[in-house]
Amino acid sequence: MNTFDLAEHPHRRFNVLTGEWVLVSPHRSKRPWQGQQEALPKDESPSYDPTCYLCPGNKRANGEFNPDYKETFVFNNDFGALQDQVPAGGFTKGNLLKAESERGIAKVICFSPRHDLSLSEMPVTEIMRVIEVWQQEFKELGDLDYINYVQIFENKGAVMGSSNPHPHGQIWAQSSIPVEPQKETEQQLAYYQAHNNSLLADYLKIEIEEKQRLVVETNEFVALVPFWAVWPFEIIIISKRHFQNILQLTEAEKDDFAWMIKMLTGIYDKLFQISFPYSAGLHQSPTDGEEHPEWHFHMHFYPPLLRSATVKKFMVGYEMLGNPQRDITPEWAAEKLRSLL
Repeated sequence: MNTFDLAEHPHRRFNVLTGEWVLVSPHRSKRPWQGQQEALPKDESPSYDPTCYLCPGNKRANGEFNPDYKETFVFNNDFGALQDQVPAGGFTKGNLLKAESERGIAKVICFSPRHDLSLSEMPVTEIMRVIEVWQQEFKELGDLDYINYVQIFENKGAVMGSSNPHPHGQIWAQSSIPVEPQKETEQQLAYYQAHNNSLLADYLKIEIEEKQRLVVETNEFVALVPFWAVWPFEIIIISKRHFQNILQLTEAEKDDFAWMIKMLTGIYDKLFQISFPYSAGLHQSPTDGEEHPEWHFHMHFYPPLLRSATVKKFMVGYEMLGNPQRDITPEWAAEKLRSLL
């Protein structure tokens, strides 16, 4: 047999952040595509939509009216998945059926009063304001004695389940630590205890040295397609300095982070010449009162598009029953994204 080649042969890659594996099948990207084709979505959003329940001054579903806000605006989700007033309790039967009450708060963040602006189109100064609001909400929610994790995220585009095109994100703060951050906590803690250093700091040294998967590097952050990426053009933003959460950003880091978000979302939009859909979110230390020196601040971007604006990546079949799989390699995806700088 020929010598093993990551770019040619099927193989598994280990996700050091979650402890899970992804199957990579680079040879499959050469096959002809005969799957679903769709018309390109048209983006004709006005700057203000009188029917939009997120635009300034408009009526929301619960009957309240938004203020005539001029910058980033936050409110409690009218139909939040989490509720503040939930009695403690649970349900068990034998050793097999178990449920626990979950208390929390869900909020919506309108990034801009403009209905037609995504993060890629907003000025860096306005994105910095979004980051400042993230900081305020992380602080206020994390300080509540029953909140142990604050998840800040954005679903962009109908394909990612966004019910409204107005640029907005969400914050879910809850009493338990969600599954994905818990996996990352355990992996980072094990590494920190074994090596007395940040897992992502050491990983970043390898990526900066190899440069194969780097997309953008600045003074404070690096954006790259992770070695273990599942989604075709997945990106992770990692801070060069090891710190735990968004409250610890320096002014230089905050400015750099805002610029990085604008740059990456702009690259996504150029990739298939559309307003690129994705789910993105911050991963940072829990707010459970512990210091968590193992945690290293980062942000994930998970976009679903694969070959063009009309072809999406789905988790089906083997991926639902076995484990995630991808065809194009992270190295190829990073090279493609770098070419759009």
